[in-house]
Formats: sequence, structure tokens, C-alpha cells
Amino acid sequence: MTPYLQMALNNAWANATLYEALGQMPDDAFAAEYPSFFGSIPATLDHILMVDLYYMDAMKGAGKGRSVFEKDDLTALADLAPAQAGADMALASFCRDLTPETLNAAITIDRRDGPTTEVVAPTLLHLFQHQIHHRGQVHGMMSQAGHAPPQLDDFFLDFGRVPSAQAYWTEETAW
Repeated sequence: MTPYLQMALNNAWANATLYEALGQMPDDAFAAEYPSFFGSIPATLDHILMVDLYYMDAMKGAGKGRSVFEKDDLTALADLAPAQAGADMALASFCRDLTPETLNAAITIDRRDGPTTEVVAPTLLHLFQHQIHHRGQVHGMMSQAGHAPPQLDDFFLDFGRVPSAQAYWTEETAW
């Protein structure tokens, strides 16, 4: 299993774990405003999803570009959770099928100021870091709301790996 696939599976597990914990929050706490980049948990989750779709579009050369952002924001957990799970599995499948040629391929990313050229490998690393960064913000907002956020860093090491992460660790998973 490549490190990219491992990171994609970690990403999927962390999002699933986070969404499960968010499902335990009262609706008013989930939807409340908090000091953060995007001001609320739903807005932050929607941002994570949209950026995932944006970069996946660029890496697959699908041609949607910035138009992926032209939609109504998702604010309900019932809408966000399955959309993110689908994006996570698409990312894992993409990473499962990577080749050295794909990792080194130049891609075009449609930016506000015009197209830029990047390479797939660092774009993937950026995408994983983006996810971690904003999941941390959701983690903080959960704490502000008085709800215990989940442990999201027990994935890669055998020591301390939580049982829920084990299912994502093997390539025999259902994805």
C-alpha cells in the first residue's frame, strides 16, 4: 500500500470518525456560530468537501474547475456526511490507482486569477494537509460547544491504533 493510499484511507477514517461524533451533538450546537475561519461547523465541513471536489476535478482533468463552488452550501449533517464519504472514497480510489507517471503528471488548476500548473504528488499532499487543518478547526469548535471531539490521530502506528481505524488500514476494505 502506497503512502498516498494510506493517507487517503486515514483521511476517510478521520472524516467518518468526526462525522460520527458530530452526529451526537444537538442541532443547535452543530449549527451555532464559533470563532473560526468559516464561522461554523457546517460552513467548515462544506469548505472541506468543496476543496476536495475542486482538487480531485483538477487531478482527474475533469474540466469543472472553479464551477464546483457554484452551488448552495450544504449545512445539514445528513447532507454533508454522505457527500464527504463519497468524496473520500473517490480520493482513496484515485490514490489506489496511482502510478509514478500519474504522480509526476502536470495538471491545470483553475484559479481565480487564471489557470496554474501543478504536479499531482504535491497537490495530493496539499489536499491531505488542507483536510487535517480544517478538521482541527472543527475539533476546536466541538470543544467550544462543550462536546468532546474524537481522537483523530491514532491511525498509522500499530501502538494505539483504534479499532475503527483498523478497518480502513487494510486494502480489503469495502471501498
